[in-house]
Amino acid sequence: MQGPRRIVCLTEEPTEVLYALGEQDRIVGISGFTVRPPRARKEKPKVSAFTSAKIGEILKLKPDFAIGFSDIQADIARELISHGIEVWISNHRSVEGILDYIRRVGALVGASEKAEAFASEAERHIDAVREGAARLPRRPRVYFEEWDEPMISGIRWVAELIRVAGGDDVFPELANESLAKNRIIANDNEVIRRAPDIILASWCGKKFRPEKMAARPGWDAIPAVRDQQLHEIKSPTILQPGPAALFDGLDALHAVIGNWAKRLE
Repeated sequence: MQGPRRIVCLTEEPTEVLYALGEQDRIVGISGFTVRPPRARKEKPKVSAFTSAKIGEILKLKPDFAIGFSDIQADIARELISHGIEVWISNHRSVEGILDYIRRVGALVGASEKAEAFASEAERHIDAVREGAARLPRRPRVYFEEWDEPMISGIRWVAELIRVAGGDDVFPELANESLAKNRIIANDNEVIRRAPDIILASWCGKKFRPEKMAARPGWDAIPAVRDQQLHEIKSPTILQPGPAALFDGLDALHAVIGNWAKRLE
């Protein structure tokens, strides 16, 4: 067996990738937020959240490697490194970054060919959706809300996938901001002014309440609210920078946009 043999996955995406590559036996611990694949929650101990981890429980598993995501996990990484554990924190924020991430995880465990095949499958899926979207009669303006209080718009890979699916993000200038605090929309009127045709919400695991959104002052003037085009995209399928976003997440986006377009026929 090449590469690390006892891996702790501090977020969901390395777990999803390793299972997809048939390398799940290397995993000794996972994030408590993991839902993909469902069997992982039954088979692996949950030892971390996103901003915290059970360091003692992780050490008991005697890992030889830990994989995490984002500078937000820097403190977890620092503590694990202080205990002599090798740590890799990825920080990808784009569709291209997710594809590269799949390939890098595969290379890490000596499964480059399987990773290349999986990444190529994802690329073909993206191309197929893009081709389907090109046949739509019109591209809708889309507002993606990652959180409601304060309002936070979608991160880069979400905005990119909206474009692939046939829509245009109404806050493209915010999408490249990696930190949520830099994607805060301070003024409700700005969303009203940009007049999205569709509003998509994924409130980081909190249940989306379209009636609450529609009741925001002045929002009845927004086409999406007027036409009841308020839709939830489940967080695990779109807000994890892993395979789920490229398959189920993209399909969910395309389904909403496609159904909207049918109303124009």
